[in-house]
Parts: sequence; C-alpha cells; structure tokens
Amino acid sequence: QVQLVESGGGLVQAGGSLRLSCAVSGSDFEFRSMGWYRQGTGQARELVAHISRDGTENYAAAVKGRFTISKDNAKNTVFMILNSLQPDDADHYYCYADVEIEWRGVHRFWGQGTQVTVSS
Repeated sequence: QVQLVESGGGLVQAGGSLRLSCAVSGSDFEFRSMGWYRQGTGQARELVAHISRDGTENYAAAVKGRFTISKDNAKNTVFMILNSLQPDDADHYYCYADVEIEWRGVHRFWGQGTQVTVSS
C-alpha cells in the first residue's frame, strides 16, 4: 500500500507564509518525483511545483520565486514553503508522488489535499 498524507494548509493573510508537507508511506516502491497541484473551484488542476529524485526543482511561473519545494529522502517526505501568499494562491493543494512499484512500473498517487486560504 502506498499512501500520501499531506498537511500544513490553513488561513493566512496576504503576504504571509505556510509550509505544506506530504509524507509517503508504504513499501516496495522507489521515489521518482513528487510535487503539488492546486485546484480552485471549477478549475483544472495546476502544477505548482515538482521535485525529482535528483533534486531538480520546477515551478509554475505564478509561484516562481515565492514557493520552494524540498524533500527528505530518508523520511519520504516533501515540503513546500509558500511565501508571500496572495489571494490568487488560495486553492486546494494536492500533493502527488510518482513512484516505481516492482513489476508494475511508475504510478502516481495523490494526497487527500489541504486547503490554503489567503485573506486580503
């Protein structure tokens, strides 16, 4: 079983910061990449940030320079610091993990989501 549990969302005023975390549990898998999507009501999911096994980071243009993704391989956990939050950042954030499972290839798993609310 592979399961993602994320946390860290909440309410913050514009200009504030949050730290999201996403922990992967399970066995018989190898980490390939992890990241975060966000989705507002009635909108498609937007890839916010992504980090690969070798530590390469990618960010959506809208958050570049404000959000930082990092990982702790030993703990199978990814973190994302959300700085200088703006109302447009208020969305439901979903972490994902692309993992290799023996004899099954690469599969994507999703966290349950966490709400980020930004007040002006």
